[in-house]
Amino acid sequence: MIAGRKRKAKAAAAAAVAAAGGAPPAEDRQARSLVTPEGVDLKLRLGEAGERATALLIDLAIMVGVLVGFTLLTLLAFLGSKGKGGEVIATIWMLAFFVLRNLYFILFELTPGAATPGKRAMGLRVAARNGGRLTADAIFARNAMREIELYLPIGFLIVNNGQVGAWISLAGLVWCGVFLLFPLFNRDRLRVGDLVAGTWVVKTPTRKLVPDLVQSSRPSHGRFAFTQAHLDAYGVKELHVLEDVLRRYETKTIALVAARIRQKIAWKAAPDESDGDFLAAYYAALRGRLESRLLLGKRRKDKHDKG
Repeated sequence: MIAGRKRKAKAAAAAAVAAAGGAPPAEDRQARSLVTPEGVDLKLRLGEAGERATALLIDLAIMVGVLVGFTLLTLLAFLGSKGKGGEVIATIWMLAFFVLRNLYFILFELTPGAATPGKRAMGLRVAARNGGRLTADAIFARNAMREIELYLPIGFLIVNNGQVGAWISLAGLVWCGVFLLFPLFNRDRLRVGDLVAGTWVVKTPTRKLVPDLVQSSRPSHGRFAFTQAHLDAYGVKELHVLEDVLRRYETKTIALVAARIRQKIAWKAAPDESDGDFLAAYYAALRGRLESRLLLGKRRKDKHDKG
């Protein structure tokens, strides 16, 4: 009994320290706020340094495996040609290596999941720090910086290993070390590429979006007759935010977002109207409206875009 009371007292004291501004739990230290256009705070958790390092090692292992396989193919091609066309084969190999090194991360992060196989294995994805949609420009920028951060100094040291002095080699190692360890010395675990591109790496929400949200919302969609004015209140950016809200499906957030949208579009809710059904139906209608406008060459970026 006494031991149990002591444990409870310690737990209460720890909670009081945290409430008074003491050190937060490790998971909370990784939490960040993402305020939606409707003023709702969605909590994101940043990827930890160990998770990001493991994801990078997985991706590098995949790249090395692909490169080894392609090297074997080029060797077989060289042997099959009886030693002829060696320069052409070597050029093809160099071109494949360049494409793999530069496009591996870009192409995978351009997918809807915004993650390479290594990031997906660790439950991570790239996101825009401003809460908007992740753009191709941001993906290109964050990955272009990897050339300066990692590939350029390592390549220089490997190619010129016997031609440079000890001080230049040391400078190259320090250069690599500064960039590789940079995420450990800033609060948001950002690479230099993330700083340039306005991105960060976050944990992927554990709750998955239903296979087809529009299809699943159709049975109740007849209850919600949204007008053109209702749907023109928001744009593409808000559509993606709403999708993220539905993906997470946290009860309090669903209620807050539904209340804000109802107020924005002056919607009178029925007594038995569910917040989740309302948001799913509005998402389906908004998505259909934006897709139809896109076919006509019109694209409304957000609720502030009057185009």
